[in-house]
Amino acid sequence: MAAGGAGGGCPPGPPPPLLLLLLGLVAAAGLGGEAARLYRPGEDPLTVLEAGTVRRALLNSSAAWVLQFYSSSCGHCIGFAPTWRALAGDVRDWEPAIRIGVLDCGEEENYETCKEYGILYYPTFRYFKAFTKQFTTGENYKAGSDRELQTVRQMMIDFLQNHSQESRPPACPPLDPILSSEIASLFDKTSHHYTAIVVESSNSYVGREVILDLIQYENIMVKRVLNSDKAFLEKLGITSIPSCYLIYPNGSHGLINILKPLRSFFSSYLKSLPDVRRKLVSQLPLPKKQNKQEGTEIKAWKEFDKAKLYMADLESGLHYLLRVELATHKTLEGAELKTFKDFVTVISKLFPGRQPVVKLLETLQEWLVSLPLDKIPYDAILDLVNNKMRISGIFLTNHIQWVGCQGSKPELRGYTCSLWKLFHTLTVQAAVQPKALINTGFEDNPQVVLQIMRRYIQHFFGCKACAQHFEEMAKESMESVKTLDKAVLWLWEKHNVVNDRLAGDPSEDPKFPKVQWPTPDLCPECHDEIKGLHSWNEAQVLQFLKHHYHHENILYKYAEGQVNANEIELGDVRERKDKNLPKKMSGDKEDKILDQQNMLDSKSKVLDKLITNNGPVKDRGKNAIESVIHKETKPSVSFLGIGFSNIDMSLCVVLYVASSLFLMIMYFFFRMRSKRWKVRYYRPAV
Repeated sequence: MAAGGAGGGCPPGPPPPLLLLLLGLVAAAGLGGEAARLYRPGEDPLTVLEAGTVRRALLNSSAAWVLQFYSSSCGHCIGFAPTWRALAGDVRDWEPAIRIGVLDCGEEENYETCKEYGILYYPTFRYFKAFTKQFTTGENYKAGSDRELQTVRQMMIDFLQNHSQESRPPACPPLDPILSSEIASLFDKTSHHYTAIVVESSNSYVGREVILDLIQYENIMVKRVLNSDKAFLEKLGITSIPSCYLIYPNGSHGLINILKPLRSFFSSYLKSLPDVRRKLVSQLPLPKKQNKQEGTEIKAWKEFDKAKLYMADLESGLHYLLRVELATHKTLEGAELKTFKDFVTVISKLFPGRQPVVKLLETLQEWLVSLPLDKIPYDAILDLVNNKMRISGIFLTNHIQWVGCQGSKPELRGYTCSLWKLFHTLTVQAAVQPKALINTGFEDNPQVVLQIMRRYIQHFFGCKACAQHFEEMAKESMESVKTLDKAVLWLWEKHNVVNDRLAGDPSEDPKFPKVQWPTPDLCPECHDEIKGLHSWNEAQVLQFLKHHYHHENILYKYAEGQVNANEIELGDVRERKDKNLPKKMSGDKEDKILDQQNMLDSKSKVLDKLITNNGPVKDRGKNAIESVIHKETKPSVSFLGIGFSNIDMSLCVVLYVASSLFLMIMYFFFRMRSKRWKVRYYRPAV
């Protein structure tokens, strides 16, 4: 995982006032704007898409698309960005046939869009054919982990050739090889243009690359032929491949002498021929953004104490985990569902949060335990997280507010930093409060937090390469952890291993270098020197970690303000939700969001009923379940188009059962009475 230093990637020393001032100016200059993101519209040679433009760009497009779905907080996405920019610049001339775009799934406004396209991990590459009439999630990139520029470029060519004749982009010329007899027919004939013939082997891509390089140039046509006809090649004097044979407009022809038989040399030579020039065509239309207010939100730099833990980081990370990262999975089942249930169980017991957040986690845990299903749609879980059933006293912030995890740029640190902090906190809480896990089935397992972290990263973490690195570390030494204290030290040690590996990586924030943590200024007792070499005093490190990640070291500054849990009522929650809506949205977007909320409200009715029927699982969550039952008398459930409350439905069932029992009793009563009457008045035949 691309973390921001052990414990959040804190810098070696307190930033000087001048540095804080400069950082504040940087933030005011555009931390909240698009230009600060990985890809800059208008500057990078690609199309930066977003929720309001991606569908319009892909539907009925005259060009095919290759689109990268990435997250600005993903370390591997940051590291891959220079390669993707280089690819876009390298194939810029191919744009009339196939275009390159990006969509940032780490942007809050793009969450739902990425979910619609089924994006689970970052970066994800999808291909979209030209002239698509209906919504499609695209075709997956099938080159495995090989994302070299040349490999992706060749995959783009294969994708273009897979188009049918009807759907092929009009600007894309034929890419299949022609016969040698077709070339011979062109000799000694005048024409209005040059004809370049690239001779190559069947597995070469040079000819097709040169064809696409020249599609925006006029007075030249490029074709390719395979080297299967040896006699024909000898006649042309071609002794090596790839080679380029040129037929001039006056009918003369000859072999081009190129220093190196490379695509770039062929393309450059052909573009420099007399009368060969770029076509005067209008630029392809770019998808326009939805109407927004032009002003960008300014995110001021927040001063923070690196020796403290901030609740805003933990709650923001929990918000992103539950509402964004996990929400990419439409359904949880099997190992994924088991991992999620175990994660919620542990975090509901150990998270040192405020009462509304803890109550939400407890309610979610009780609901999951009481639900006898082997498959759960994640929308139902989101309904509970978003409190669609309006349970009194539960709340989790619905926006991100990084403090100790803020970066000098929006794409640096953030969620990965908060995820490290969250699991460090859980390991410490398990060590200092071992009785908290009693009756969960995890009370005798010192590796419980580490194992759940391992499974969570394996199943849900967006960066698959990061997950593979963590799995390798876990396989190597996690089994050696025998105590809860050792679990705290194991995670600290592996976090420093990750910091060492990522030091100098493009994902590293220059303002918060990835150093070995804790630094001497934070914990001088943690550092020793033996025979001139640095060594860690693990006893002191453990003591420091237990203090740093203890609930008493948490500051609530910058955390979203909340009233007392007992005072949170429906009106207050609605009012707060309205205030949290982005101020930049147009009226149409607000209407769309309200429509989505109404849809979620209707979907949450079934969830509402399930929670009502759960009953108290343990005393700590009793109030949460009782509040659901109390609130359930107010909203009504749409059943067969008729409005009934859950109480009404329950009464109907009870009355039906009671009526059935009454009828059965009456039936047996009269039947027995009838038998007695027959016996009493029975007269034997004479």
